Amino acid sequence: MAINFPDAPSVDDTHKVGDITWIWDGTAWLVEQVRRAANFTDTETGTYSSGGKNYKYLTFTASGTLTVDTAGLADILLIGGGAGGGGVDGGGGGAGGHWEQTGVYFSAATHTVVVGAGGAGYNQQEGYNGFPSIIGPYISPGGGGGGSSPRAGLHGGSGGGGAGGLSAYGGSGVSGLGNGGGRGTTSYAGGGGGGGAGAVGNNASGNNGGNGGAGTSSSITGSAVTRAGGGGGGADSRQAGSAGSGGAGGGGNGAIGSNGSAGTANTGGGGGGAGYAQTGGAGGSGIVIVRVEV
Repeated sequence: MAINFPDAPSVDDTHKVGDITWIWDGTAWLVEQVRRAANFTDTETGTYSSGGKNYKYLTFTASGTLTVDTAGLADILLIGGGAGGGGVDGGGGGAGGHWEQTGVYFSAATHTVVVGAGGAGYNQQEGYNGFPSIIGPYISPGGGGGGSSPRAGLHGGSGGGGAGGLSAYGGSGVSGLGNGGGRGTTSYAGGGGGGGAGAVGNNASGNNGGNGGAGTSSSITGSAVTRAGGGGGGADSRQAGSAGSGGAGGGGNGAIGSNGSAGTANTGGGGGGAGYAQTGGAGGSGIVIVRVEV
């Protein structure tokens, strides 16, 4: 059966058909809940104005719930947990997936929020992958673990760096969310840097570990913040080399003759790769941020 809409509507005129309310936006009739901003009843983390619009946002640094009383659109940033760095000339851990999206739909309901934990770094084996961050139906994966000599890095939101030995490859990242890890050296010396959300991890060179890939900046809270940097590759203390630095955005530094540094909490940064017979750094936990127009 055809739906008859009113003739010559004005902007914001509404027309109810059954349980659905339509609204005229000046060009076409749209379902009202799709055009309108969502509203959450949780206490906001902060408010700001930008481009003539007012916003409030809610930052989750640990798992919880989001209570929406008005269905509609919101902007979100989801960063999965960073991965652990590898042990033994270890590759840096890959950063958690960095997914920022405007205009996603939330129903009027209580939505579960999961902030992904960082993956652990281990002695003489690959770092563990980070865990995904989730809000309602939306998800961003964790990073891929750094390789342990002579193995490759693991796949993830951003891939882990390959370990030193046999020129091990870095793991791949998810397009649009992260980048691949760097390659390790052919000798047992340096691990590749973990991939970051904004750049690939650097390959190891000579006896030196590769630097982690840089993260990505977001202004969803009104100020630019860079997150999701990859971990630096480790280097073998028995060689004359140096470890790689963590990528901008919370990536942990690689190590030579010691354990790798951990990624920064709530950035999704990858952990640094370890030196010889040491433990890779743990990945940093992720974060979830929701913003609505008010």
